[in-house]
Amino acid sequence: MSITVTGTIERRQLGMGSWALVSDEGVTYEILKGADQELLKAGQKAKVIGQVRDDIMTIAMIGPVLEVKSFEVLSSN
Repeated sequence: MSITVTGTIERRQLGMGSWALVSDEGVTYEILKGADQELLKAGQKAKVIGQVRDDIMTIAMIGPVLEVKSFEVLSSN
């Protein structure tokens, strides 16, 4: 099932580091590795369309894992 989330990109320093999308509602999603580098910029606001992956566990465990299908940058840092 596809979801659309608007929020801010953050870099989390857990283990080898991970990327997160903190939604405007305060929900933190861990961005699945392999996402476009244009999205992965700390402080950037974006609208992301993706799929929550319940079948993947990560070391960071900062929130549901979000596989990004597409995104739109709303403002950059």
